[in-house]
Amino acid sequence: MHQSIANITFLVSDYDEAIEFFVEKLNFDLVEDISQEKDQPGKRWVVVKPKGSPGCALLLAKAVNDDQKLALGNQTGGRVFLFLHTDDFWRDFKAMEAKGIRFTGAPRTEVYGTVAVFQDLYGNGWDLIEPASAAD
Repeated sequence: MHQSIANITFLVSDYDEAIEFFVEKLNFDLVEDISQEKDQPGKRWVVVKPKGSPGCALLLAKAVNDDQKLALGNQTGGRVFLFLHTDDFWRDFKAMEAKGIRFTGAPRTEVYGTVAVFQDLYGNGWDLIEPASAAD
């Protein structure tokens, strides 16, 4: 048996601003952007993922009710939400800083790798990590 997680829902307030953030600031690929107007006015199927990643993608889902809107920026109750692995921490850290990504602390070396926490456009925390095994 083989299973994998294909997509993780990521709540957004606006599709286009979220696409711009992921594509322009984090250098993700826009995999799909399909109108689903017949199901719901303004609804789209929007998928982004890190360049070259064969793994899990983010399904950008527009928050449409009060509960969903309250979860924007707090999708995990204040914990780091997602973990973005890289093969070159300093290259990506510097590029992200240059594009205005806000890091909430200085980069640090941990037993599992080099890491720094940053915030996405809504304030969710992410770890940018170069795993220790990637540096070997």
